[in-house]
Amino acid sequence: MTPHEGIRPMRAIFTRDGNLFTTGFTRMSQRELGLWDPTQFEEPIALLELDTSNGVLLPYYDPDTNMVYLCGKGDSSIRYFEITEEPPYVHYLSTFSSKEPQRGMGFMPKRGVDVSKCEIARLYKLHDKKCEPIAMTVPRKSDLFQDDLYPDTPGPDPALEPEEWLEGQDEDPILQSMRDGYVPPKSRELKVARKNVLDSRPTPRRSMSSCDGSANLPPQLVERLLEEVQNLKATVLSQEKRICDLENKLSKYTNGTA
Repeated sequence: MTPHEGIRPMRAIFTRDGNLFTTGFTRMSQRELGLWDPTQFEEPIALLELDTSNGVLLPYYDPDTNMVYLCGKGDSSIRYFEITEEPPYVHYLSTFSSKEPQRGMGFMPKRGVDVSKCEIARLYKLHDKKCEPIAMTVPRKSDLFQDDLYPDTPGPDPALEPEEWLEGQDEDPILQSMRDGYVPPKSRELKVARKNVLDSRPTPRRSMSSCDGSANLPPQLVERLLEEVQNLKATVLSQEKRICDLENKLSKYTNGTA
């Protein structure tokens, strides 16, 4: 079963409650959005028809405020909705409109917004020859920090190292407070685990001496094979040195010491 009856492209994202928010098309090519329980797809939690257009609706979700921003490619507007636990579950809030259509859209991480201006989201609208930042703000008269707008949000520090993740471990993101606004992340030392590919070469099943007739190879062929082996060893050593130099340069660039 598909969440939308149309054959045009669909998009889907998970909400913080574990539900599935989707955008797609009806059979009559009307754009619509839906909220679904992934354990029960027979009936949607909410299903709302929007308008008739060919542009695919791209959803950008903010789990801190439980808001979804819908940006259609080729549209000149951005609709935003709030997802709640009360009917109608998906509440329309407002629409941001401009004159020029958007060719694409990007969503900045929450930790980069300006809390002094009650900015809750910032999108980057792609035009033909420029990229326009669009700030979404909440009107507040107080200059104090608004706790209800800025719960702790995922920070830049990883909860796991790559090796731990590859081993199957799982952790929740490390949260950070927004009270002090944007705080540049601490530079982390780049760790590169160098592994010699020759150490993992497969073990030969049989030695050459055990192969029938292999002990009677012509001396010229043996010398040529030995020469090729020496050339391959020299190539491997030179490549390892080059890789080491590049890793050192990358480490200096990442740590800001270059």
